[in-house]
Amino acid sequence: MAEFPDERQLVLRARSQLDQWTKSARREAYTELFEGDDPLLSPEEVQLLDALDSELERQGGDGVWGTDQYGIHTAGTSSSDTSLGVVCVYHPQITKDSVLRGRDGLDDETEERLNAALWKYSERVATLIEAKLDDFVRRTQS
Repeated sequence: MAEFPDERQLVLRARSQLDQWTKSARREAYTELFEGDDPLLSPEEVQLLDALDSELERQGGDGVWGTDQYGIHTAGTSSSDTSLGVVCVYHPQITKDSVLRGRDGLDDETEERLNAALWKYSERVATLIEAKLDDFVRRTQS
């Protein structure tokens, strides 16, 4: 009978995969939410986010699309069969004092739409990563 790795070892092994899972989940979530049949934002709004992303990167920052961050926790989730889960620990957001807002004089309504879309995107990425984590745990424990 195979021994199951303890939870600490399982988390460490899963964390070593987190960057790869995140990159894949970001691509999938972006395609699903911004390029699908019913996108969250208009093409013009996506273009605005892309321009804001480029502006931040030119100023030495991380941009918009690469700033979301995820972590593995051990509290478990209602959608998971395991004791491990994924949480978004940093959601990208456009604020009044950010370079993003000031450049084009972004109005409040547009700022809110962009931030809501970024929030949904980050939460979708977390869900997709968690599915990969669940699969990893199942394969590791079988």
